[in-house]
Amino acid sequence: MNRVLLLGLDGADPALCRRWMDDGVLPNLRALAAAGALLPLESVTPPATFPAWTTCVTGVNPGRHGVFDFTEMVPGRYAVRFVNGSFRRAPAVWDVLSRAGRRVVVAGVPATWPPEPVNGLMLSGFDSPVATSVDASFVYPRARAAEAAGWRFADFQEGHIGPGWHAEALRRLLRGIEAKERILLNWARTEPWDFFMAVFGESDTVSHHFWMFHDPQSPRYPGPNPFSDAIRDVYARLDAAVGRLVDAAGPDTLVMVVSDHGFTGAGTTVVHLNNRLAEMGLLRYLPGGGRDSLLKRLGLSVVPERARGALFRRLRGVAGGAESRSRFGGLDWARTRAYSEELGYFPSVRVNLRGRDPQGTVAPEDYDTFVAELCARLREWDVIADAVPRARLYNGAHVDRAPDVVLSLKAERGYAPVCVRARSGGAVRTLTEAEYPGGKERGMNGVHRNPGVLAVNRPVVAGGPERPSLLDIAPTVLSALGVTGPDMEGRPLFAPGPRTADTPPADGGDGNARPYSPEEEALLEERLRSLGYLE
Repeated sequence: MNRVLLLGLDGADPALCRRWMDDGVLPNLRALAAAGALLPLESVTPPATFPAWTTCVTGVNPGRHGVFDFTEMVPGRYAVRFVNGSFRRAPAVWDVLSRAGRRVVVAGVPATWPPEPVNGLMLSGFDSPVATSVDASFVYPRARAAEAAGWRFADFQEGHIGPGWHAEALRRLLRGIEAKERILLNWARTEPWDFFMAVFGESDTVSHHFWMFHDPQSPRYPGPNPFSDAIRDVYARLDAAVGRLVDAAGPDTLVMVVSDHGFTGAGTTVVHLNNRLAEMGLLRYLPGGGRDSLLKRLGLSVVPERARGALFRRLRGVAGGAESRSRFGGLDWARTRAYSEELGYFPSVRVNLRGRDPQGTVAPEDYDTFVAELCARLREWDVIADAVPRARLYNGAHVDRAPDVVLSLKAERGYAPVCVRARSGGAVRTLTEAEYPGGKERGMNGVHRNPGVLAVNRPVVAGGPERPSLLDIAPTVLSALGVTGPDMEGRPLFAPGPRTADTPPADGGDGNARPYSPEEEALLEERLRSLGYLE
């Protein structure tokens, strides 16, 4: 194998892949597995997009590469800032290969804006500061940007779902796969490359919004419906793209198809974490605490979608702080010891720590005891499956960027509760039937789960890891191409390979992190909100 083709199908679930391979719906994945293997692929905890893909391309855990979410806390403030590829504190596989003189093509990998000066081509993932489509700001070299025309990220919003939304969303998802396939096939056939990586996000999006239509066991299942095959149809179209890219790569290519996590359905229980912390006496709201996000709510409900970007850009500082106010506004910090950002895809709790936070109330010497007691009390709540201190999940120089406690919610008959932001009322409620379709930040009907999937066209033999994980992908690429890389936590899938190398582990400080400008942050906020990741 003298080349490596690594294709990402964001959120592709191993159980669905196996079922539709057996049914003949995914012949190209079935062919790969017949030549090699189809295996579950362990993700990160929780299985969220940015940390998962960054672990995949660095071979180290989030505590070492420093990317835990779309945002990170601003030191010394109750505020968040948006993360981009320059915040990654460990080298990616394409960095190592470029230094070794190998040619690379990288396209669509989340958390990779701004594009890096690789030995080849790079098209950044959806954290690029543009609204919905490609421009020169996220193509390297910029002179090649015209070749990426048609690659789109979020040309429809996912937070507010009304009549006709699903039919239009499905049409655009299938159209998006077609456009990406065209761009990628051109590069796969015409560029000289040793390593080719591309990520498709459509399998994630369709699963978030169409699970209730696909799964008759879901408590949100509406009965026979026109979208029962929507997820299958997107998987089938992605399988066709995989087949064409594999053919273009040629016979002497190691092919790996990976997902950053799998999927399952959500239940009808809604959890409001901050309300629970208030019930526990650990959090207090200010009177009328929800008012801080009034401007944001008005902007989203009154301003037409096409005009929001201009509004955010005009307001600048207001736009940059809108998400921070939504997460943290209305809390009485002087009487709050623990709080949650209430992220559905990353349920967690932060400690209001004296010396770290502006109005911290927990003394540093009490931190370990407080966190242990907090975890124990949270586990007593019947909707919490586990509450884990961050030090048990991550290791490295950047563990302090993670939330203090990471939660997993308890599934009921296989369907987990959803975490939604609130500022009053109880800690648990039940969705109304009208709310079943959901929407991001509104209790989506399909949610991430561990593990993801790995399909590979080469048998996995003794000497590789017993249970592969995202940590193993980058060292496998380097081993297959005969390149020595930095120290990684993963192991090559096929045989023991070099783990220590001529480059440092890059566990240092902020390095070359380049925060977004106010204009870029406003555009990014608009796009992430359109995707539904922000309220």
